[in-house]
Amino acid sequence: MKDTVPRTPLAGAPTRLTDARRRALLRSLAALGLGATAGRLYAGNAWPARPIRLVVPAPPGGGTDLFARTLAAALGKALGQTMVVDNKPGATGIIGNDAVAKASPDGYTLLFTYAAAVVINQTLQPKLPYDGLRDLVPVAQIGAGGNFLVVTPDVPARTLREFVAHVLKRPDAYDYGSWGIGSGGHLTMEALRMQTGMKLRHVPYKGVAPILADLQGGVIKAAFVDTSSSLPLIRAGKLRALAVSGTRRAPATPDVPTMTEQGYPFDTDSWYGLFVPAGTGAAIVQRLNAEVNRLLADAAMRERFLQLNMGMAPPRTPEQFAQTVRADVVAWGRLIQANHITVD
Repeated sequence: MKDTVPRTPLAGAPTRLTDARRRALLRSLAALGLGATAGRLYAGNAWPARPIRLVVPAPPGGGTDLFARTLAAALGKALGQTMVVDNKPGATGIIGNDAVAKASPDGYTLLFTYAAAVVINQTLQPKLPYDGLRDLVPVAQIGAGGNFLVVTPDVPARTLREFVAHVLKRPDAYDYGSWGIGSGGHLTMEALRMQTGMKLRHVPYKGVAPILADLQGGVIKAAFVDTSSSLPLIRAGKLRALAVSGTRRAPATPDVPTMTEQGYPFDTDSWYGLFVPAGTGAAIVQRLNAEVNRLLADAAMRERFLQLNMGMAPPRTPEQFAQTVRADVVAWGRLIQANHITVD
């Protein structure tokens, strides 16, 4: 006869934790200031002992992917382990961010993401499946700069002011692309529209690579794109960069002025950043921060960043980077509210 009596664990027998209960336990330990203890529950003293997954919430070929793979190769070598890039594009970074927010905080799942995917989503998206300020721990900031407003060669404008004047005379004649609803490119153009009264239609894409393809194919005539993957097309004369957002000109294109310099104030910088799930041990966070900052100070890496047209930010501790993230949530939130921007 089949035994129907409920079985209970023997005293002292190990209890199997589900992933959800394990994550909850580790986050509770972290909240009590026992992050190092939480990390040892997973990683022990031998971290890293196996390959590390680096989630990138963007498709291959764009600026985020280029920087992620550049860092992954160098960081994997520094840590003595293979770092596997896992592209998870879609929903303006939410899909990739969510995957890491819900991952085991054992040091084997990291997130390489961009500013808008963290700070804009936190304000603009009403129903995020995670809390970007609670569930993702900032580790290290990578780079600082802006994005290009580019047009195809048949658009007669050669400056931002000429572009504004040209579009004002042709309301609703132009579509512009960005890498998604609520992306940095989308909100930057919306802020510019609010300042000028321009009327353009927004075409959201899943990444910058398909934007560049449609610009070359004549599907759209203007777009906000990253300053790295667009650089070869700009140098080849296939696209024209009219302005760069942010507080400074990009290092490889010093002839492209900022929006602010051309009379349309915009002083919010973009950045890339390394994050881990909440509950990850403090020792792992500090090790990653130290290794990334050491790599960013290397002459070869700095030259690679220059080639990719990204400015270098001063080295920051995890705590300093967390302050930057919180400040940017406030800054972008004000821009969103002032311009009445929604995801609808």
